[in-house]
Amino acid sequence: MPLPAAVKIREVGPRDGFQNEPETIATEDKVRLVEMLARTGLQRLEVTSFVRADVVPQLADGREVLERSVIPDDVSVSVLVPNMRGLEAALEVRDKIDEVNVFLSASETHNRRNVNRSVEESLTELERVLARATDSGLRCEGVISTSFGCPYEGYVPFERVFEIAKRLSVAGAVEVGFGDTTGMANPVQVGEFFRRAEEEIVGAELTAHFHNTRGQALANVLAALEAGCDSYESSFGELGGCPVPAGATGNIATEDLVSMLHEMKVETGIDLGKLLSAAGAAREVLGRPLGSHTLVAGPVEWHPERDPFKENPPR
Repeated sequence: MPLPAAVKIREVGPRDGFQNEPETIATEDKVRLVEMLARTGLQRLEVTSFVRADVVPQLADGREVLERSVIPDDVSVSVLVPNMRGLEAALEVRDKIDEVNVFLSASETHNRRNVNRSVEESLTELERVLARATDSGLRCEGVISTSFGCPYEGYVPFERVFEIAKRLSVAGAVEVGFGDTTGMANPVQVGEFFRRAEEEIVGAELTAHFHNTRGQALANVLAALEAGCDSYESSFGELGGCPVPAGATGNIATEDLVSMLHEMKVETGIDLGKLLSAAGAAREVLGRPLGSHTLVAGPVEWHPERDPFKENPPR
């Protein structure tokens, strides 16, 4: 199958990345980084989540970040909401957001350890949340963690993931994201997953969310691309991970994803130079090296008189 001519990318670093940092990033730094990201050409940006401050203190200032950030009108702003209480808090700043994301795990064990509920209990609650958010005019995404494997249970059957996705879609999720939460996916598995998902889940946008825990994220993106997936979530600087279990670090770096896609002549609409500047600013704020390869090596530079695609065009 030919690769998609263009893909959509949602940047999740200000939420998924910042919440996994051991220290709390200053509000003014969050605002500055959000505004830098919003001016890279990204069309979708997850800014924060509305969770209890005692659970995720790193995002306790989420409302203030939303209210202070100046984001262009053509950038769709999303927030994560874990339950109805989180949605009601988000609706208090309805004029600042365009989308909400809800989440649960495909694995019973991971779901209980993450949100202290069974999968069925989470689904029942999220169906109510999606209905309320849809009535409020918000675009809705449902994210399914451990879609490609669970560190506690191992293999997660495709059918289980697809059934959850269908229920989220029926409840109002116009987009379903599949999370490789602890970096267990491999390219053969990913290709088969998305080929089957396209047949099983009709009417919803399907999005891939890969982690680079074991260094396979870009390979998994290529497999998803070849299966027709044209929507991805990623985090600048390779920030983020999963709070349970320990060691499940590293979303795919947005700049690594964009760099690879551009080299393959797949359009993203994103200015890689500006994106690298944002990742570099995050590195300065955190005061440590980040996992992003492109941030270290820089973008690929071809001599204009030796364009490799003129001699060997992509198939």
